[in-house]
Amino acid sequence: MWRRIEAACARVGRDPDTVRVVAVAKNHSPDLVREAVAAGLSIIGENRVQEAMQKQPLCPGIIEWHLVGHLQRNKVRHAAALFRMVHSVDSWRLLEALDGACEEAGVRMPVCLEVNVAGEASKFGLPPADAPAVLSRCGDLSRVTVCGLMTVPPFASDPEAVRPHFRRLRELRDRWEQDTGVGLPELSMGMSSDFEVAVEEGATMVRLGTILFGPRTAPWRRSTSDDETWTP
Repeated sequence: MWRRIEAACARVGRDPDTVRVVAVAKNHSPDLVREAVAAGLSIIGENRVQEAMQKQPLCPGIIEWHLVGHLQRNKVRHAAALFRMVHSVDSWRLLEALDGACEEAGVRMPVCLEVNVAGEASKFGLPPADAPAVLSRCGDLSRVTVCGLMTVPPFASDPEAVRPHFRRLRELRDRWEQDTGVGLPELSMGMSSDFEVAVEEGATMVRLGTILFGPRTAPWRRSTSDDETWTP
């Protein structure tokens, strides 16, 4: 994986250190998370707040946890307590709610706006036309900082088929930075099937699950036999 990221960076003249790996542990056990951390990965992504609540007490305290799945407004208080970053904010109302939850928790949080670049009805994310209005209001937030954009493109067996979506997100980022004055250094894009193309198009964070943990057919569930206070 690292060699493939380095090769993708070399093809476009990027420094590999500008790309971070978010190891997405959805449905995978704390045992596999511990192995990932022992192998040198430090950022673990979760898709669901509830799964992170169960899993985090069983994992090393050194992990930086990111939420990469959809966040509901009724779970923002939990998210503020559990995560160091949220990749998937998709409305101004959610930004406001998360900002309030972070205020209550006494924390600050960087977030990415999720943009539905492809316009898929089945996907979450802001329509591109709505994002500038949200960015223009970011100065009203006290605890949350919008630092980048995220997208989930349509699945394709050929990574080149999704390149235009990654390229468009980068181009939108560049335009919105200029138009709104909001710095957006982070681009969260690319998964196991297409991360090399995403890196070539400017991704600063790639969200990798299957390539690291393998396929998982049944969701992990905490059992009564799990350790309550596992430490490295």
